[in-house]
Amino acid sequence: MSLLKRLAQLAAVLPILVASITLFALMVLTFCDVILRSAFNAPIEAATELTRIAIAVIVFSALPLLSARGQHISVDLLDPLFARMHLARLRDGVVNLACGVMLYFPASRVIDLAQRARSYGDQTEYLNIPTYLIGWFIAIMSFATALVLILRGAVILFAPSKLRLIRND
Repeated sequence: MSLLKRLAQLAAVLPILVASITLFALMVLTFCDVILRSAFNAPIEAATELTRIAIAVIVFSALPLLSARGQHISVDLLDPLFARMHLARLRDGVVNLACGVMLYFPASRVIDLAQRARSYGDQTEYLNIPTYLIGWFIAIMSFATALVLILRGAVILFAPSKLRLIRND
């Protein structure tokens, strides 16, 4: 197996591994918080901020791979119309390209907000975690998702036979 293929597989597995570990940690945190709150009237003070951070990590870690595989939730109200006109592939390619291009702007804005939080020295309330780190993570994963969507759109439009390589069917 070539080095490039192994790196691509690692790039696909690593974010999902991060999301999985974070989800497990979030489940343990929630369980412990509920037990401590109910049994001992001693909730985990930082549980709320850790939950917010964990949800951001889970969502934005999984986003590039879900986008590459086309596994997002979608509404198919107009699918019969496009199928009758034999434009489904064109629609899918254009939608992926457009979403990738449009995702660039929120990702850029998150970078700006993260830089502002860094310059202000913003930190979370209980654990004093610098908020710009979370912002950078969100922005990096959003940029990665934008790139993945653009590449997916190009593959759908120009090399649809290669699409099976990234699907998990």
